[in-house]
Amino acid sequence: MTLSSSHVDLPTVRLMPKADARAIRHGFPWVYANELVTDRRTKAIPAGAVAVLEDAERRPMGLVAVNPASKIICRMLDADPAAVIDKAWFAARIARALAHRERLYPAPFYRLIHAEADGLPGVVIDRFGDVAVVQPNAAWADARMGDLGAALAEVTGVSTIIMNGTGRARGLEGLPEETRLLIGKAPTAPIPVPMTGATYMADVMGGQKTGLFYDQRPNHAFAAGLAKGAKVLDVFSHVGGFGLAMLAGGANSALAVDGSAPALALAGQGAEAMGVADKFANRQGDAFDVMAALAAEGETFDVVVCDPPAFAPNKQALEAGLRAYERVARLAAALVKEGGYLGLCSCSHAADLSRFRAASARGIGRAGRRGQIVYTGFAGPDHPLMPQLAESGYLKAVFFRL
Repeated sequence: MTLSSSHVDLPTVRLMPKADARAIRHGFPWVYANELVTDRRTKAIPAGAVAVLEDAERRPMGLVAVNPASKIICRMLDADPAAVIDKAWFAARIARALAHRERLYPAPFYRLIHAEADGLPGVVIDRFGDVAVVQPNAAWADARMGDLGAALAEVTGVSTIIMNGTGRARGLEGLPEETRLLIGKAPTAPIPVPMTGATYMADVMGGQKTGLFYDQRPNHAFAAGLAKGAKVLDVFSHVGGFGLAMLAGGANSALAVDGSAPALALAGQGAEAMGVADKFANRQGDAFDVMAALAAEGETFDVVVCDPPAFAPNKQALEAGLRAYERVARLAAALVKEGGYLGLCSCSHAADLSRFRAASARGIGRAGRRGQIVYTGFAGPDHPLMPQLAESGYLKAVFFRL
C-alpha cells in the first residue's frame, strides 16, 4: 500500500514477528510494549504522536497513537493508514456515537463516548444536557484536546465542555492531573440529571470522575422495581445511585451510606428535588464499619444494595479484591430481612462475573444465609462493549433473594 504525501512524514512502528498481527487486523485495539520493535527511533517518538503501524513484513496495518512510556505502547486509531486524525475525523466518530445515544434516550443525559468501543481509545465523554465532561485518559487525546473539543461542540451543540484529567489511568500514561474549562462557562452549581425516575445532582467540576455514574442505569431500574413499600439500604451510595432510584420506585425509606460527605450532600439535594427528602437519610463513614454497626443495632432492610469501588483494578489485586467482595456480601447479607433482596455490584474488570458471583455467594453463606440469583445486570447500552477487549465489559450487578 502506498501512503499519501501527508503521511510520508509520519513515523512508522513495526510489530515483532511473535506479535499476533491477526488479532489486531480482527479488531484488537492495543499493542503491548513487548510486541513492538522498540529501537532508539521508536523510543524517541513523543508520547501521543500518531504513527503508521506495520506488521513484521512491513505491511501497513493502520494508524496508531504511540506512547513509549506506557505498557500499552500503541492504540489503534484507524485501520486506514491513509486516514487523517483531525477535527473532521473526531466529528465523524462523535456523530456515529451520538446517533446511537439519541436512539436510546429521550433526553441528552448519557455516556456519549465509551473509549475504545466508540473508536476513541482512552477517551470518555459524559453528557449532562448542555454540558459535556471529557476524560482524556491517553496521551494522544490529551495532545489533541483542541480538535476533540471543537468537534464535540460542533456535533452535539453543547455550550460547555470540561476536561477532567484526573484518575489512575492518566498516571499509567505519564499524564498530569488537571481539570479545566475548554469551552463555555463553568457551572456554578450541581447539574440536575433525570434518570430512572429519580433526580441526581452531578458536580461536574469537583465530583468523582465526571460527576455521575451512568453505567448503573438498567440496574437502578431493576432495583426500583423491587422497592415499592420497602425499607432500603444503599451502601457505597455516592450521590444516591440506588437509593434515589428505589425511592422513585416507591420505597418507604432509603438510608444511604458513603465515606464522602460531599457525595451524600448531593444525594440529599437529589432527594429534595424529587420531593422525597422526608424518606431519605444518610450515614457517613466506612461502609464496612457502618454495616457492622447497623447489624449490632438490630437493623434489617427489605432491599440492600452495595456498589463499592473497584477492589480488583488489576490482576495483581484480584485475590485481595475477591476477599473484599466476599466481606461486603457477608456484612450486607446479615442486614437483609427474610425474603428480602441483596444486590451486589463490581466495577473491577479483573474480577470476571463467575469469580465475583462465587465470592458473593461465599460471603452470603458465611453470614448463615442462602440465596437464589434473580437478576444479573451489566452496564447500560451507552457503555458498549468492544468484543475484542474484555476490559470494556467491567460492570457486573447480581441480585439475590435471601
